Amino acid sequence: MLHQGFSAREISKAFGALQVLDNVSINIKPRETVGLLGPNGAGKTTLINIVAGYEKQDGGTVTTDGVPLDNLSPDKRARAGIARTFQSGRLFNSLTVAENIALGALGVGESRKVAEERARSIIEILGLGKLTSQQAGSLSHGNARLVGLARAVASQPKYLIMDEPAAGLNESEVPGVLEALATIRNNIGCGMFLVDHNVGLVAEACDRVIVLATGVIIFNGTPQDALTDSEVKSAYLGDATFGKVN
Repeated sequence: MLHQGFSAREISKAFGALQVLDNVSINIKPRETVGLLGPNGAGKTTLINIVAGYEKQDGGTVTTDGVPLDNLSPDKRARAGIARTFQSGRLFNSLTVAENIALGALGVGESRKVAEERARSIIEILGLGKLTSQQAGSLSHGNARLVGLARAVASQPKYLIMDEPAAGLNESEVPGVLEALATIRNNIGCGMFLVDHNVGLVAEACDRVIVLATGVIIFNGTPQDALTDSEVKSAYLGDATFGKVN
């Protein structure tokens, strides 16, 4: 079956009287990398939680390849081709890097043999060979984020949803994430939906940028146009990270 793309259409979500998302629609084509930007409180995390199945929307629908995902749990969405990474990484500290990555394949029902083979392949693709036998609990923050990405890729997703992959990284660690994203795109071929506060990273990694402010989309276009858009600049007033390439 040909990939038709991933979409979240007319998504709305309120928490009590607070309307967090108001009729938000996004789409991602196969192999496309789309960034989601927005000031604090814009609704970014709520949107990706809905996309990945950790939160239930009040209205709208999420589909991949034309198939609705709304009634599927996060685990079943992973089997349908939607992988999600977390800000914290959520690695198992007592397991090795290779074992953590293999869990991504085991989690979608692959055999141990397939999972181990896939982990070895991804370790090679992402250049993580020196970390293979290292316990996850001893990794630097930057390497832990890369291993978290590798574990998500081990499920062979059609679409990879990333929640702030550069959060907490220092300036010297950001290029490693950018290189990993480029490698995943070129070698794995999944579509990617990237949420991060690092505007420079999003601008460099993404084909297209969506900007969310107070629960509505105020921009959908190229990263270059986003950086000069007057409405986007207004939404980011007071946010010192906007426009900086870290």
